[in-house]
Amino acid sequence: MSDAHPRVVALTIAGSDSGGGAGIQADLRVFARLGVFGTSVITAVTAQNLSGVRGVTGISAEMVLAQAEAVAEGFALRAVKTGMLWSAANVEMVAGLIARQRLPAPVVDPVMVATSGARLLEADAVAAYERALFPRARVITPNLDEAALLLGHAIARDGMHEAVRALAARYRCPVLLKGGHLDGEPMDLLCTGSDVRAFENTRVPGVNTHGSGCTLSAAIAAKLALGLALEDACAQAIAFLHDALRAPLLLADGTRLIGIEQ
Repeated sequence: MSDAHPRVVALTIAGSDSGGGAGIQADLRVFARLGVFGTSVITAVTAQNLSGVRGVTGISAEMVLAQAEAVAEGFALRAVKTGMLWSAANVEMVAGLIARQRLPAPVVDPVMVATSGARLLEADAVAAYERALFPRARVITPNLDEAALLLGHAIARDGMHEAVRALAARYRCPVLLKGGHLDGEPMDLLCTGSDVRAFENTRVPGVNTHGSGCTLSAAIAAKLALGLALEDACAQAIAFLHDALRAPLLLADGTRLIGIEQ
């Protein structure tokens, strides 16, 4: 067996998607596609497909911690991403592991509500994110709906620069504000202090975008694991996502999904 190309290791802490398009399933496919060995901690099990979420069962905080400690002890982790954490106990547990230097500062995708409207986070967990995890993040990647929940008001295209600066200042960490829910062409903004960088792309029609947020945050984590600086990791991850949208995976029933494997 050749060891000419050893792989770095990344960890995803997230929920399972029975439909396979998002969550742990998407994260591990992204890691593999980008040449990173993926490990995982499952926080919740969802019953869902591409049409929506039908049910959620959280994994106990004790079992989530046991998974995280096993991975942290068994692997030299180069990057971590969090997705659906589900409970305040899980959020605080992850923050505690980072504070004790058991885990690297993570890419935090603050998964709160599914596009279908299903709640993917217990109500008291938002405060735990704000208090314990966001200030310890390498970057947080809210979409416009999540940013609106955090800021307390809706965000239009012309308010995105103000919003991303407000989030970065409030939580004392870099913020990538995702604009995929905008009308018209998508635009993402990265704020790393006082600087804001815009990433503009052309919308790709006809592709089911379920899992796009998971794909993006996993790609950022993979690029960080490979040694890129944060801004370069975000730029390359956004490019990876849009390349995957332009080269979708075609299922036998005609469904076009994000082409992670392409």
